[in-house]
Amino acid sequence: MPRVIHFEINADDPDRATKFYEKAFGWQINKWEGPIDYWLVTTGDEKEPGINGGIMRRMEKAATVNTIDVPNLEEYMKKVEQAGGKIVTGKTAVPGVGYFAYCLDTEGNVFGIMQADASAA
Repeated sequence: MPRVIHFEINADDPDRATKFYEKAFGWQINKWEGPIDYWLVTTGDEKEPGINGGIMRRMEKAATVNTIDVPNLEEYMKKVEQAGGKIVTGKTAVPGVGYFAYCLDTEGNVFGIMQADASAA
């Protein structure tokens, strides 16, 4: 079955977006040496589940919401705000799955953060 293998984050200011995601989540972000402005994003160890992606200059007003797995939702809600983002929805339970919140990055993109917790009710 097809799976998400890459993500792209649109940004009005890619440098600002890069700083946000590095500060909030510790991602490694490097400018691509190709013919277009593009930043490669490494979100973790290749041996762990997850995907890597890119940050690019905003080309369209289309939006995709990606959800980021975090070990502690409240801690990362604070990190998002400290990095210049905003919380759109507070902690919400998904029964039997975990807890999530929707956030905005510095570019106005919505993304989710989720803490797995099978006891969530």
